[in-house]
Amino acid sequence: MRVIAIDPGNTKSAYCIIDADTLRPLAFGILKNEELRKEIRAMKFEEDDRTAIEMMQSYGNLIGKDVLDTVFWIGRFYEVFRRKTYAKPQLIYRMEEKMHICHDSKAGDPNIRRALIDRFAKHDFKCGRGTLKNPDWFHGFKDDIWAAYAIGLTFIETKYIKIERSKENE
Repeated sequence: MRVIAIDPGNTKSAYCIIDADTLRPLAFGILKNEELRKEIRAMKFEEDDRTAIEMMQSYGNLIGKDVLDTVFWIGRFYEVFRRKTYAKPQLIYRMEEKMHICHDSKAGDPNIRRALIDRFAKHDFKCGRGTLKNPDWFHGFKDDIWAAYAIGLTFIETKYIKIERSKENE
């Protein structure tokens, strides 16, 4: 089974396709939103593939156009996943990621990245990427791809496992 996870942005979004059994990243990148939407529409989905999108959460602060544009794109990605996949897309809130990966509601991107490197890196314990000749777990990762991976990992280890267990108990 694969999980396709998206960290949405107002103009570009990061994605990461993860093998749910090994937790290895299979493909990833950052694309303009319309390009990513077209890529998703062109993908072949298997019945057991799942999707996860980071969702915005209100903390009572004022928001601007960029945030509203990002929310718009969350809806567009959700719509295309809903039409293409067998299972409803899952929305993952940032707080869920922080608590699952770092066990700290105040964690930021550097904390999440560090926790992922500490958990998965095999030899490059500084940045988790390795080199071209000796790649490590996160070889090729940059910018928001880390967040997309964190979204997928959080979904797999919290929501997907619960969904599968409930199916087994039926």
